[in-house]
Amino acid sequence: MWTEARIAGHSCEVFEPEQPNPHGYAAIYLHGVHSNRLSDKPVFTAELERHGLPVVCPQTRRSWWTDKICPEFDARFSAERYLLDHVLPLIAERWGTKPPQIGIFGTSMGGQGALRFGFKHPGKFPVVAALAPAIDYHLRMRHPEEEDDPLFEMYPNPETARQDTAILHVHPLNWPRNLWFCCDPTDMRWHESAERLRMKLVALGIPHQCDLETSGGGHGFEYYNRMAANAIAFMMNALDRERLRLV
Repeated sequence: MWTEARIAGHSCEVFEPEQPNPHGYAAIYLHGVHSNRLSDKPVFTAELERHGLPVVCPQTRRSWWTDKICPEFDARFSAERYLLDHVLPLIAERWGTKPPQIGIFGTSMGGQGALRFGFKHPGKFPVVAALAPAIDYHLRMRHPEEEDDPLFEMYPNPETARQDTAILHVHPLNWPRNLWFCCDPTDMRWHESAERLRMKLVALGIPHQCDLETSGGGHGFEYYNRMAANAIAFMMNALDRERLRLV
């Protein structure tokens, strides 16, 4: 079920279900800051297999999935360009799947990355699911214990980083048509920014679904596992809607 591929010199995990869904849907998973591998998470594997959803999981270290060069990842291209220019073509070549039949989802750092891709490229990523998204990542630059974070090499100061966060990429007239995110209310570091995103989307009238009430584990895979079924079911239903759209 799980194999490893090399794309432009970097490792990617690839999941292929025994019985793929009949419509050719696929997904991209964006990892968190600790680069945990989805292949080690049986709850997610079971859900992906149940829905017949192939997934590519690129590894980009602590790039924060931005369009900034992160030396820890690659000096040639950003994580954003890597996904757009190398990962999407792999999916098209391997399964014949192209946007809008590709969902994107992630956890923590990867959750905010999924939101960023959805808000910056809604035509390519109209289906987005974010679990415990670390939206206000610029706050890490204000904590001395995070001084080794590549963010300090990617941005000159926290304010510049803040202006590049997912909330600042929300466009009132151009957004992903299918958007879902969740955050444990006991997640003290990231829940506030998820709530601010919800309020901004409501104020702009942007359709979305979110769960900021369900609690179970705080920030980490105990919580992600709890929400995995909801996230993947949302993506599959959204991909169905995209397939049936007339325009």
